[in-house]
Amino acid sequence: MLDDVQIVVEDLVKRFTLPTGSFVALDRVSFQVREGEFFCIVGPSGCGKTTILRILAGLETKTGGDVAIHYHANGRPRSAMVFQGEAVFPWMTVEANIAFGLRSQPMPAATRRDIVRYYLDQVGLTPFARAYPYQLSGGMKQRVSIARAFATDPEILLMDEPFAALDEQNKLLLQQELLRIWDESRKTVVFITHSIDEAVALGDRVLVMTAQPGKVKQVVPVDFKRPRHIPELRRDARFGELVYDIWSALRDEVSRARESRGSARGEESLP
Repeated sequence: MLDDVQIVVEDLVKRFTLPTGSFVALDRVSFQVREGEFFCIVGPSGCGKTTILRILAGLETKTGGDVAIHYHANGRPRSAMVFQGEAVFPWMTVEANIAFGLRSQPMPAATRRDIVRYYLDQVGLTPFARAYPYQLSGGMKQRVSIARAFATDPEILLMDEPFAALDEQNKLLLQQELLRIWDESRKTVVFITHSIDEAVALGDRVLVMTAQPGKVKQVVPVDFKRPRHIPELRRDARFGELVYDIWSALRDEVSRARESRGSARGEESLP
């Protein structure tokens, strides 16, 4: 493993067994993620993006291949995951949600409070510290999830379409806030998204996957300077060209995935 590479995935295979038979979700997927890199993965629905993330998080076992992750022995959590939905505890206040992961770490209560206050401020939720999730909008709940993930100071941050359910305005605000917080920490991030625009705005590189079974079709470098201001970045002609290039690589895979789903529905309807 190279010194600056933190995640190495080689010939990863994942096969699921269902009552109707088995299917291959991931077929010999290989890629590397450098330490401190913001690495995005895009692909059609059902290509195994989330499965990759769950394997990296230790929530799913692989069928074949190798996954090597280099962690520093410094007592920090290895990884934290931010999910698609509003994964907050409804019975806890905002500050208690953010502090949840910190309670398993040995630290003085005053230190924990300072960390929580810092991330409340970072995501703009200080006035809502004592509020409960039912009193928050969807975007505010996702801010809580992001603050909770960063607060534990994990080595690797795994994000599974965290902004997919948000309206465009809130999505843009949270993308920009995520970049601002990430610019300070430069954590290794693996970010799953269906949005090519989002992947280009956030990522250092974008991995394009094929339709099921998921394979690596292409890895595209994103060379825009940091820090990035997303509305200004979108005005750059090179941004549109890169989005178009990735869409050109992805378009046939999306069509193939739709055709596959249509064929499966047709088979199910046969007597």
